[in-house]
Amino acid sequence: MTLTQWLLFILIIQVIHFLATWKLYVKAGRKAWEAIIPIYNAIVLMQIINRPKWWVILLFIPIINLLMIPIIWIETIRSFGKNSNQDSVLVVATLGFYIFYVSYFEDVKYIQDRSLNPRTSGGEWVSSIAFAVIAATLVHTYFMQPYTIPTSSLEKSLLIGDFLFVSKFHYGARVPMTTIAAPMVHDTLPLVKVKSYLKKPQLPYLRLPAFQKIKQNDIVVFSWPVDTVEQFFKKTKKRIRKPIDKKSNYVKRCVGIPGDSLQIIDGYVYINGKKNVLPDRARLQFFYETNTGGQALSVKSLQNRYHVREGGRLTDGNYVLNLASDDAEILKNNPSVKSLTRRISPEGEWEEVFPNVNSLNWNRDFFGPVYIPEAGATVALNTETLPFYKQIIVEYEKNSLRVENGNIYLNGNSDPVTEYTFAKDYYWMMGDNRHNSEDSRYWGYVPFDHVVGKPVFIWFSWNSDGKGLDKIRWERLFTTVGGSGKPISFFFPFLGLMFLAYGFNWYRNRKKAA
Repeated sequence: MTLTQWLLFILIIQVIHFLATWKLYVKAGRKAWEAIIPIYNAIVLMQIINRPKWWVILLFIPIINLLMIPIIWIETIRSFGKNSNQDSVLVVATLGFYIFYVSYFEDVKYIQDRSLNPRTSGGEWVSSIAFAVIAATLVHTYFMQPYTIPTSSLEKSLLIGDFLFVSKFHYGARVPMTTIAAPMVHDTLPLVKVKSYLKKPQLPYLRLPAFQKIKQNDIVVFSWPVDTVEQFFKKTKKRIRKPIDKKSNYVKRCVGIPGDSLQIIDGYVYINGKKNVLPDRARLQFFYETNTGGQALSVKSLQNRYHVREGGRLTDGNYVLNLASDDAEILKNNPSVKSLTRRISPEGEWEEVFPNVNSLNWNRDFFGPVYIPEAGATVALNTETLPFYKQIIVEYEKNSLRVENGNIYLNGNSDPVTEYTFAKDYYWMMGDNRHNSEDSRYWGYVPFDHVVGKPVFIWFSWNSDGKGLDKIRWERLFTTVGGSGKPISFFFPFLGLMFLAYGFNWYRNRKKAA
């Protein structure tokens, strides 16, 4: 929706509110005109329903307001004696229009000092659940979001089965653009498996102030720009058009930031001509061709000693194994191993990688150089450079584009353009598992408005290959994602704090009772 459309929509809502409630305002001892002034009318309404004024703030927070508005409807009619469950159901089912009936056709009286406590245990239960959902949605949307690692693209740093807390405030929380959506779920409602949102109306992109910028080699959660997941875990071959905040979430390492020149040589990333040095916790992985001269390698040994999670035996004595570089060196010294060769795509052999131009002869291991666009930077635009930036120009920065006789035209202008200035910052995201990662090498740049947040904490880790209690990776519980050196678990200190808090609460309650 455009700004004009939003202003018109807000005006209509204000008129409806005025027509529905001005009589109730008067019965509560207020003036009729107080029901029509935006924001002020909400503050006055909080006084009428005897609720704190800070509730008004919740009415203007996307997603949270969808939960608060029905509560305000119920509180409004209860302030005029309509306390039955039937009244509450009617006001919610009619989207608040039941208030018109109460205002114009019922002889109601304002109850100034009404009790705010629920009259039944069921009402108390509903009230508690409602505000628990509101609090959880507020935290989930603007502060910290739980996330699960489903793939091995960042294997060694993050494992399949890791459960993370992703900080929204490090890079600035992205205000939801999808205004009508179910809370606490992403794009699909559980069980019924239908979309959890409506595509319209949409708010313009807005982000809260950030505490830090994305740095090179940060692990980042982002909305997948070229999403092909129609619903949760229901993948298709075609691109699915979703609102940005409802696209599937991916987690990768940001190896290139705005303004960088990136190239991949022999599988290794080079930034501005220098080889990228990863943090000490990161471990690059590649596929290795392994020959044992006919001898079989122990599956248990491959998993436990060499940490092999992917790959397998092709023929007797020939394996393709996905290994970290240090594990490959250890395996190379195994007496059974005759040869160990990293499987690298030959230079000049084309693979279907970004920007899908055959003449470039790029592949996953020999790629680039590419420029990573920075907001305000200008590049030459012609038929040779257009494949690199067409998706940015059309999809991410919403320009119309046509090419005629080798000339490029933007936004219906009659004069061809020879350069383009970027409106946004872009990033290059890759997995450490270089031969098993669907990343920017295949679909290009990630705009900053697609960034979700920064993983900061592993609160649980589940190993599906384990047995019994070994399914829990105890050493990974309550460990930080960033930092250097071996991860340190804070699980037992956390349990200690929990017991202390419980003990203090027990002692305080006992003292009060005495």
